Amino acid sequence: MTNLGNFWFSLPFLFAFLFQSSIFKYFGLEMANLRARSSLVRNLVNKMAVEKELEDLDKSTWYSVNLKLINTLEIRSKFLQFHNDSETESFITSSFEQSDWILTQLWYNFAKSILSWFYCQTDINGMLNRGSMFVFSKEQFLKMTKLEANTKLDSMLDLGAGDGKPTQSMSCFFTEIFTTEVSAPMRKSLGQKGFKVLEIDNWLKPGGYDLISALNLFDRCDKPLGIVADIHTSLKPGGFFLVALVLPFKPYVESVPSHKPSEKMDITGETFETQVEAAVTMFEGIGFKLESWARVPYLCEGDLNRPIYHLNNALMMFKKKDL
Repeated sequence: MTNLGNFWFSLPFLFAFLFQSSIFKYFGLEMANLRARSSLVRNLVNKMAVEKELEDLDKSTWYSVNLKLINTLEIRSKFLQFHNDSETESFITSSFEQSDWILTQLWYNFAKSILSWFYCQTDINGMLNRGSMFVFSKEQFLKMTKLEANTKLDSMLDLGAGDGKPTQSMSCFFTEIFTTEVSAPMRKSLGQKGFKVLEIDNWLKPGGYDLISALNLFDRCDKPLGIVADIHTSLKPGGFFLVALVLPFKPYVESVPSHKPSEKMDITGETFETQVEAAVTMFEGIGFKLESWARVPYLCEGDLNRPIYHLNNALMMFKKKDL
């Protein structure tokens, strides 16, 4: 549903909210009316405070690391210092603006309260066309790969691609774009963007791809090491393997009762930098060679509570080594 459609659909509910004093009074529910109003006012006041905090924030801290905490010289030398570029800033500005669309945000909250009885959060985001993520810009991707802006490689695969927004930062450099995604609404969104959607158990293709990306995927997988091995098999010789990890690394698998993965990735350490070093060591032990890495913010569109959400992301570009 488009934002304009959301607007008109939400009008009856907004009308009920604005004139709920008489409605609640008619049914003898004055306290419920007070709670509903005070909750919205409280959310808006809190969001204003968060907006001010984010506007004053030195966003360079999103990209900074302490290289002295990394023992391996080779890993230190591959670090790229990124910054808040124009594409990133555009996403942030858009997220701030959308969070101020009160009618649309009220609609999202209402729809979520109903849909959450039947669907997971990812499916709901796909249905409502909200919650898009931003990991890196096209310019940052080119710096990670050292490719030219007019490069056109044959094929890429984005595993767990969500709604495809991060995929779009890479897709223009490839002729064929393949994706996988569990969520049916997100799969529909990927197809609408022109990406070929593969089944999650049918993407393995020996020597089939120039690049495979796994953006914030491994902390949600039951068997991440098996996926990494299949990625190595599916890449062409010298193919790119792009990884994004939220650090500190805290796996949570939604699909299993214990929420713990059956395969454990050896990513440990007390700081962002030491966990990066552990992750690089692990991936290189599986058959990859580090080309470059950076720290970037993992951004998500905001809501009535916050104009934008962000986590710490380690972005690592590897190339396949022959075993």
